[in-house]
This record gives sequence, structure tokens and C-alpha cells, in this order.
Amino acid sequence: MTNTKPITLDRLFRYYRNLPHQAAAIQELEDDIKANGYAAAMRRDRPWFSTWSQSGKQRDYQAAIALIQKFEGFHHDAYLCPAGVWSIGWGNTKKADGTAVGPGDRITQAAGDALLNKTVSNIVSFLDGSIPHWSALNEDQQSALISFAYNVGSHFYGQTGFETISRCLREQDYASVPDALLLYRNPGSSFEAGLKRRRIAEGKLWTGDKTTPTAAAAKLTVDSPFSSRLTPHITLGEFALGQEARRFDHQHQLDTAAELAAFLERVRSRFGGPVIITSGYRPPAINRSVGGASKSEHLFPARGEGAVDFYVKGASINAVQSWCDEHWPCSLGYGAKRGFVHIGIRQGRPHVRWDY
Repeated sequence: MTNTKPITLDRLFRYYRNLPHQAAAIQELEDDIKANGYAAAMRRDRPWFSTWSQSGKQRDYQAAIALIQKFEGFHHDAYLCPAGVWSIGWGNTKKADGTAVGPGDRITQAAGDALLNKTVSNIVSFLDGSIPHWSALNEDQQSALISFAYNVGSHFYGQTGFETISRCLREQDYASVPDALLLYRNPGSSFEAGLKRRRIAEGKLWTGDKTTPTAAAAKLTVDSPFSSRLTPHITLGEFALGQEARRFDHQHQLDTAAELAAFLERVRSRFGGPVIITSGYRPPAINRSVGGASKSEHLFPARGEGAVDFYVKGASINAVQSWCDEHWPCSLGYGAKRGFVHIGIRQGRPHVRWDY
């Protein structure tokens, strides 16, 4: 018998964790409500509820989404990817209705984010049915393969040209997976370097290291326009609060900022709202004027040292702080009661915590 029992939004969102399949289901629900009305849509026999409740989807794949976003970048307008395929949003080749992207197509940020979540959800469904021992893999391992599949296609397992990675997964030779991933970078092509960085990042994620290469910083200099992007959503100018007096002085400071920005992208993906930076680089004179500590991480005093204070618009600052406390491996200052979270890197990269 078809289950037509209604469900309420308050009960639904009690279990909402911003996971990809949930975000995809919410988009389907919104479309259903617009087309058929609230009463008809809020039933358990609707397609969106099947997406919401699918088994095997209760894992957190934000690490995969953050990595995809870092390497794909966001495009409102359709563009030709390096392989010559029309793409849009976060590198999608198909629109929400399943038709191919073509010249002249355009997408909003919200629709692009929803399409990414839906695509990741579909990839998870396919990999769950095609890769041996999928359910035994941890979230990092699954996320690495999701990013890989997003780039090369979900049907890679067992296909010609993918014999090495298929063998590693089939025989559970998991230690060899990072090296196997690195084979698939189109050697000799004009985009080999970018694919190599992505494969290295996926390999690190497979082993539990979620940091990604600071590829964007290598293309920027301290004199680059403030509008230049360190990551898809974080600009160079945000680390200077838009003030020339706070512009970085050395390339190593920019490299550190790129590493911090990569983590902020993960925060953004987890909580869904824009990240607002309240303090980034503070040159010595400015640091003194605002009463900063003499050895503040905000001075970006040496290679691999720096910090940023931020909050996520529309998100609970305490929830953001707790999530960062769990996922940021270096120093963190508990500033939630003052409206921000501080993440930093200092010499030796110690895991330190303190209250403001």
C-alpha cells in the first residue's frame, strides 16, 4: 500500500544536517510545493521523500563537496570545460531537468549549489551499487571517490582505462589507492597540472588528510587585485577587509591565507551561508592600534603562520565554533561569545585552544 501519511516541516527539519541527499530532497520538495501545493507535496509517497530517506545516504560528504568546489569553481554562465564539454555551476554538464548544458545557459548560485548536492547524491547512489565494499569505506574514502567520479564519471569502476583503481578497490588494496588515483591526470595535456593537484588532494582525503593544495595562491601575488579569488568564495581583499593598508607584504602570507581560505570553504559548505571575515591580516602598526597581542597569529609573521576571524551569516556561531573545534587541526580561539571564531596556524602547527 502506498504511504500517503503527511509529514510536517518541523518534524522533517529535526533531522536536517545539511547532507547532500537532504539538500537535494529539499530542492525537490520546493519544486513539488510550487507545482502541486503544500498539502499534496507533504506526503511520504512523493519522490522527494524517497530521496530524503534513501538508505546509505546518512553520511556527511561535505569534504567531497568542498574539494569539488575548490577545483571546479563556480560559473553562473555556461562555459566550455578543458575537455570541450559545455558546463555550468560547479562543473555540471547537465541541468536540473537532465538536459545537456548549452551555450547561453545561466544558473543562480542557489540553483547551482542545489544541483551540486543532487549530483553528489546521485553519484553516491551509483557508487554504492557498483564499487565492492563501498559501505565498509569510511566517509573520507567515500568522499575521495565521489570527487574522482564527479570529475571522470560515475561509471569508472571496471571500465577500460580504469583497471588500476578498479583492481585496488576490488582487492581492497587501499594503501595503493592514492597512487592509483594519481595515474588519472591526462599526462601530456594542457590541464595535466590541475588534474595532478586534484588527484593529490583526493589521495590525501582518502588517507584522512583533508587539506588541499594552495593552487590558487600560486597564481596570485601580493599585488593582485583584491577581487582575485583565493578559493571559489573567498577573495584576496577579504583577508585585508578591503583596506590597502592591510594588504599582504610577502608571498608566504598569501600562501597561508589560501590554506585558511580552503578550510573556510569547508565551513561554508557545511553551514550553507556566506563566510564573513572580521579580521585577517594585521600589519604590525594596525595590530598595535587594535590592541592585538604582540605575537598575534594575525601578523602572519613567518612562513606557514597566520589566522582569520570569521562568522557564517545565518548560522549559529556556537555550532560553527563546535564544528571547527572538531575539524580544524591547528590553533582555535573560542570567540563565539564575541561573535566570531578564530582559526590559526602557528610554528609547529600545534593543536591549541583558548578562550577570549
